[in-house]
Parts: sequence; C-alpha cells; structure tokens
Amino acid sequence: MAMTDDVRANAPAMLASGVVLGLVVFLIAAVWSSFTIIQPGNVGVVFNRWSGALKTVGQGAAWRVPWITQVQSYPIALRTYTMVQRSAEGSAQGDDSIDLPTKEGQHIRQDISVTYNTSHERAGDVFRSFRGADMADIERTFVRRTIITVSQNAAGQMSLTELISAQRGQLQSRIQDDLQKEMNKMGFEVDKVNLGASHLPDIIEKQLQQKMAAQQQAQQAEYELQRQQTLAKAKVAEAEGDAQSTLVKAKAQAEANRLLQESLTSLLIQNKAIDRWNGSLPQFTGGGAVPFLNLKDLGAGDAHAAGAGH
Repeated sequence: MAMTDDVRANAPAMLASGVVLGLVVFLIAAVWSSFTIIQPGNVGVVFNRWSGALKTVGQGAAWRVPWITQVQSYPIALRTYTMVQRSAEGSAQGDDSIDLPTKEGQHIRQDISVTYNTSHERAGDVFRSFRGADMADIERTFVRRTIITVSQNAAGQMSLTELISAQRGQLQSRIQDDLQKEMNKMGFEVDKVNLGASHLPDIIEKQLQQKMAAQQQAQQAEYELQRQQTLAKAKVAEAEGDAQSTLVKAKAQAEANRLLQESLTSLLIQNKAIDRWNGSLPQFTGGGAVPFLNLKDLGAGDAHAAGAGH
C-alpha cells in the first residue's frame, strides 16, 4: 500500500522528466535537420517548398528550415556509370553489359562506361527535371535507361562486322553525341563514352573465326602468287640482261677485231718479212736510195739458199 502511494507521489516528476527528454530529443532532431553537408565535388540545390524558390550552394554546410526547405546535392566533379559483363567492375552486380542488336538481327553484348556531370549553373535544371530526386535514384533510372536506349539505336543501324571492327570508333562517337543531346535536356553534360570489350555468342564467334581463317588463307595465296610472279619477272629480266650483255660483248669484240685487223695488217706483213730476212742487202747498180725489202725476193732468196745448202 505504501509503495502505491510512492508511485503516485512521483508520477508528476516522472512525467515532467519525460517531457523534458522529449523536448531535448526534438531540439536535437530540429538542429540536426536544419543543415545538410554538401560534399566536395558536388553542388547543393536548396528548394523552398512554400515559395518554390531555388538556389545553389557550394560545398560545406547548407542551412535549411526543417520540413519547409529541401536540400539536394548533385555532382560537378566527373562521375562514371559503368555497365560491364564482369560483376566486380560495374555499377551493378552480375552481367550488366548492354545487349546490342545489329541491322542483320544478330545480338552481341557490349561493355560501356559513361563519364558525366552537371554544373553549378545547371544543377537547378537537374533538380526540376527529377523533382528533387537523389542522384543515386536518377542514375539507376534515367541515366541507365538513356545509355541503353541510345546505344541500341545507334548499333541497330550498323552491321556486326562494323560494330566489332571497322566502324567501332564511329559507333562510340555516335553514342556519345546522341547521349549528350538526351542528357543535356535534363541538366547533365556528357564528358566521354568508352566502349569496352564486345562479347559475341559462341556460334557467331566460331563463324568469325572461320571467316578470318579463310581470309588469311586467301591473303596467303595472293601473296604467294605475287611472289612467284615477281620471281618469274626477275628471272626474265636476268635472262634478258645476260642476252643483252652477251650481244654487247660480241659486238665489242667484233669491232675490236676489225680495228685491230685494219691497224696491224701492214705491220704484220713487215714483221713477217723481217723474220725471214737473211741479213743481206740486195745488190743494185746505180745510185739512189736503198729500196725496202721485197717479200717475193726474200722468198726466192730463201729457196735459193736452201738449194745451195743441199
């Protein structure tokens, strides 16, 4: 009975303590909710729900009136959204690469990353476009869907070969240009689009390998044909050169023989006459110069001398 009386006596004090504690908690919550920290690399948008006024603030503490003023932050530093097949590298878990159709109706999966941001001047446009949504929500919805849609539309105008080789750079530029137009409408700026690895279905992979092997064989055959033709032309040129060289040599030798014959005929005759001269001068009467040796006389003299010897 005494204990009941004590509880009744202490009830007002306990009630007062509860009210005080509630007030303290309320005040702490009010103070805590009266400011938001804008992290480095972001810009804050302060929105007044009653007046509809917007203003942007830089990094640091952004003060607001609880339940009246809303503050949201958006990136002015570059931010990258990645969609890849390897789960450990992308913005989402699992195979998050994009399914791209080709104009032939085939499909490949493509890794892609998009780097983008907003600016201090365009942050208010982002806030209005998405009604103050958080950046993570915007990325999971608008940014993701826009990347997929733009990429698929661009790829659908190209063939499989163009997508993975010949015009891959053109595809990347087209995606970047189209994505810039769509995201700029909402207050974002696209800095860069990068296409990563292309992942082909097994059947297409085998077909491409067979095609590449056939092309390599054709190129090798063409190279071998050109090599043989080059060798044949070289041999013909070598034979023609040898024939021309022989003809030139023959003509040169004939000309040399002719000149030698013309220049040495008289000298050769004199040399032979001297070789056969016995050293005796012919005997003549009368004056005058001593005539040159007569071959016929020398020949007759030799014959006479031979007869006398016998």
